[in-house]
Amino acid sequence: MNNTIIEIKNLRKDYHIGEVTVHALRGVDLQIREGEFVAIMGVSGSGKSTMLNILGCLDKPSQGYYYLDGADVKTLNKDDLARLRNKKLGFVFQAYNLLPRTTALENVELPLFYDSKIKTKERMERAENALEAVGLKDRRHHMPNQLSGGQQQRVAIARSLVNDPVLILADEPTGNLDTRTSFGIMELFQDLNEKGRTIVYVTHEPDIARFATRNVTFRDGKIQREEYVSDPLYARDIIKTLPVEDIEEFDA
Repeated sequence: MNNTIIEIKNLRKDYHIGEVTVHALRGVDLQIREGEFVAIMGVSGSGKSTMLNILGCLDKPSQGYYYLDGADVKTLNKDDLARLRNKKLGFVFQAYNLLPRTTALENVELPLFYDSKIKTKERMERAENALEAVGLKDRRHHMPNQLSGGQQQRVAIARSLVNDPVLILADEPTGNLDTRTSFGIMELFQDLNEKGRTIVYVTHEPDIARFATRNVTFRDGKIQREEYVSDPLYARDIIKTLPVEDIEEFDA
């Protein structure tokens, strides 16, 4: 873990609502290195969602600096930001955000359409490889409504992988899933992290945060606490203790 993927210095974000100024972030310093697995926590209004939007280049800070894989995000224009997001970042959302009338394979292919250098054959091969990485290659021709919630989230994770990003950002990735299915998703994230993927995810659930190796807790727009998880949970071990009928989806 030698390369610094995220370098944030004195980051501030203000929103102006009429004559009222909301200080969403109040001077945040944060560094995340290659290969880390980080959970961002905090209650509603703590600043964690604003932080994720800035990390994902969906919003810009009012003050301070954000370097993503060496690029000074604050200096980039709209088109440059779009290219950076597509090349460097993979996104996983709570609501999956799959196109309902396209197959799993076609959903995973979507980020590759923005690169005209990638031909159809390569695009399909990369999408199939990403689905294989999340255990769903045999479901590649299924529509989203033919997949369970956990399987849809796995498709979303495959889509986040297909461009080989330097960073995967996940916003409450288990928020719409039951506890058992959530374990399957966290097992997948842990497997990807063990293979070198850098992952940052937002969660309000302390139990889900324990699957990460580092927790960053926000409060009132500031980092209240940073800590390495001395005894992280391992999803694969928890899943082994479940009755067979409860883990069918993980083996789908």
